[in-house]
Amino acid sequence: MASKGAAMASFHLAVKTIGRSAGRSATAAAAYRAGVEITDERTGLVHDYTRKQGVEHNALVVPADAPAWASDRAVLWNAAEQAETRKNSTVAREYEIALPAELSAEARRELALGLAREISERHGVAVDVAIHAPGREGDHRNHHAHLLTTTRRIGPEGLGAKTRELDQKTSGEVERWRGRWAEMQNAALERANVPERVDHRSHQRRGIEQEATVHMGPSATAMERRAEHQAMREGRAYEPVTMVGQHNAGVIEQRGLRQYMAQSARSCDFGHLGEHVGNGLVVVDDRPCEERRSAPIRERRYEPWRFEWGSDRLLEPEFFGHRVRDRQSGDGTTGIGGSA
Repeated sequence: MASKGAAMASFHLAVKTIGRSAGRSATAAAAYRAGVEITDERTGLVHDYTRKQGVEHNALVVPADAPAWASDRAVLWNAAEQAETRKNSTVAREYEIALPAELSAEARRELALGLAREISERHGVAVDVAIHAPGREGDHRNHHAHLLTTTRRIGPEGLGAKTRELDQKTSGEVERWRGRWAEMQNAALERANVPERVDHRSHQRRGIEQEATVHMGPSATAMERRAEHQAMREGRAYEPVTMVGQHNAGVIEQRGLRQYMAQSARSCDFGHLGEHVGNGLVVVDDRPCEERRSAPIRERRYEPWRFEWGSDRLLEPEFFGHRVRDRQSGDGTTGIGGSA
C-alpha cells in the first residue's frame, strides 16, 4: 500500500484465462509472448513468432520437484494442451502486470521473476515469464510482463490437479496477488530511492473521488496516433480529435492539477498571496504556512483555497472540474455545462 502523501506510480495486475472456447491455445499464447516458435502437437499448427520485436526477456520458473521436461517451453505447453480433453477447457492462466518505468531494466526483470517464483511456490504451477518493452507508438513508460501459468499443479509425476482456488472469486486469491504485487513494487521503488508508490486498491476503496478515463479501443487509438503524427509533422501541438480522446485528456489534466494543488498545500511551496503559478492559477490563500500545512486538503465548503480560472471565475478545489464560482455574483455553475 502506498504511504500517505507519496506520489503515485502506475499499478496494473490483471488475471486472465486462455481457453479453447475462444479459439485460443496455450502453445500459441506462449509462443507469442516469448517471441519463439512452438509446434502444437495436438493440432499440428506451427506458431512462429521469432520475428516479434519488443521481447526483452523470457524465462521459465517451475517448482523444485518438477520433471526436467517442464523447463522446455514447447514440451511444457504441449503437455498442458494434452492434459485437457474438453473442447471448452481452460488451458492456461495469465497474469498481466505493469512494471515500474522508474526502475532499471534489471530491477524490473528481478521484480517480475520474483512474482513468478512466489506464484509457482504458492500454487505449484509452472510460470512462463515474458517481459515486453513499450510499443514504438504509444506510452513509452508502458513496461510490462506476461506471466503465463499452467492451470494444473506440476510435480514429479507431471501435471496433476487443477488450481481451483484461482477459479473461484470468493477465494480472494486474485485480490491477494494484487496486494502482494503492490507490496513488491513499493519495496523495489524504496530500494531504488524512488519516491513514487503504487496502490492496488480502487479509488472508491481509497475514498478518492476521481472521474475515470474511458477505454479508447483500437479505432479511436489509431485515429489519435494519426493526429499526433500529423501534428508533429506540422510542428504544432497535438490535440485529441476523438470525443473519447478529448474526455481522457481533460480527466488527466484535472488529475495532474489536483495532485499539484494537494502537494503544494502540504509543503507550502505553492507560492505567496497574489503570486501567479501557471496554468491560469493565482494564489489567494493568505493563511500562515503552518496553518495551511496542518489543514485538511479537502475541507469541502470551508476550504479557503481559491484559484483564478481565466479572468472572471474562481475555482473551488473540492469541485475541481465540476463547479466554478463566479467572482462577482457568487453563483455556482458546473464546468461541464448546466447549473450546480
